[in-house]
Amino acid sequence: MRDLMLMVHFIGLSMALGTGFANLFLSMAAAKLEPAERGPFMFRTLVLIRMGHIGLGLLLISGFYLITPFWKILGHMPTLIAKLCFVTLLVILVSIITVIAKKAQRQNNPAMLARLKPFGMLNFFVGFTIVVLAVLSFH
Repeated sequence: MRDLMLMVHFIGLSMALGTGFANLFLSMAAAKLEPAERGPFMFRTLVLIRMGHIGLGLLLISGFYLITPFWKILGHMPTLIAKLCFVTLLVILVSIITVIAKKAQRQNNPAMLARLKPFGMLNFFVGFTIVVLAVLSFH
């Protein structure tokens, strides 16, 4: 069962981090567009949020299973504690991004999507940090 959950975890990781990479490159492409084209383009990219949510969900479900043997020794694993703190931060950031994106869609306000950029960049770096801390925790 552990191997299955590890596979699910890596699939979730690829979906969640893939969303971050995709949004990073799509926002760079959008910056080169005319302002009139930028809004509709960015609205079309919001479908990636769904992929990120699914990936994050897979990560959380499999992560809770995979961490079960470590609860008793968690106090002796500072990098794992740091990783869990960053996962909490990631969930908060994804929630903020989702609220802003849904509000922009509801109001049909592409200018509001510009507010996502700093959160998206922070989200990407938090995800990258989680991967580094995971490797350091279980190496």
